[in-house]
Amino acid sequence: NWAAFWFMLPTAAFLILFLAYPLGLGVWMSFTDERIGRAGAFIGIENYQWLWDDSIFWLSVFNTLLYTLIASAIKFAIGLYLALLLNRHMPFKAVIRSIVLIPFIVPTVLSAIAFWWIYDSQFSIISWSLIKLGLIHTNINFLGDTEWARASVIFANVWRGVPFVAITLLAGLQTVSPSLYEAATLDGATSWQRFRFITYPLLTPIIAVVMTFSVLFTFTDFQLIWAMTRGGPVNATHLMATLSYQRAIIAGQLGEGAAISSAMIPFLLAAIMISWFGLQRRKWQQGESND
Repeated sequence: NWAAFWFMLPTAAFLILFLAYPLGLGVWMSFTDERIGRAGAFIGIENYQWLWDDSIFWLSVFNTLLYTLIASAIKFAIGLYLALLLNRHMPFKAVIRSIVLIPFIVPTVLSAIAFWWIYDSQFSIISWSLIKLGLIHTNINFLGDTEWARASVIFANVWRGVPFVAITLLAGLQTVSPSLYEAATLDGATSWQRFRFITYPLLTPIIAVVMTFSVLFTFTDFQLIWAMTRGGPVNATHLMATLSYQRAIIAGQLGEGAAISSAMIPFLLAAIMISWFGLQRRKWQQGESND
């Protein structure tokens, strides 16, 4: 028992120092009026009261939920399809799997800059192609129009996040015994029935975990949005993370920025609970007790 404790101690110390302490400090700071270069005094929930009446904050909450729900749903659908496709026997399967990973391993800022040029109001390759095809007559202002901007950043996030979902689900598919599919085929099951009654139930715990991480990554996304739009136009793409950075670092209001960050915690806890229930179901499927 003591050996296990000493082995866990370095990891526990690392988590406390770099995760628990900053989190606790941020929550405490949200109850102060601290600013850059000046120590703050305790003001209770005044920052939260201010945010409650702040229309930009509620717009960022709406943007964050919209961004997270739509992007996560699309990433799951495309990722699951790619995982099922890559799980089949095909030539050059290893090479194709490596290519699928490219969007995920490219640095986020480089991806954002690339999409920033793709969406450029004057030199967009998308607008140029559509004009040449005769489908449109003027360039689309992707990042200058509120609705186009939201759709553009969601597409960029989907492009970057699909490989993570696909490869993780593919790893889960590798654990499903082929004998189950063989038995179902002999019983006359169709492809859809094999997926519904074998693949999906056995993959459900993995889906719960991978989608929880996908939601966490998407909900807390900062680099992609900040590099592409800075939250514009007219705060249409401001997420809670980018608004917190703008208020805390750019404007110097550390207490208010910390309050925005702390407001993200309930959403993140909800996602973690989903992951926990997914792990519990995994134990049940393996014949283990949940106690």
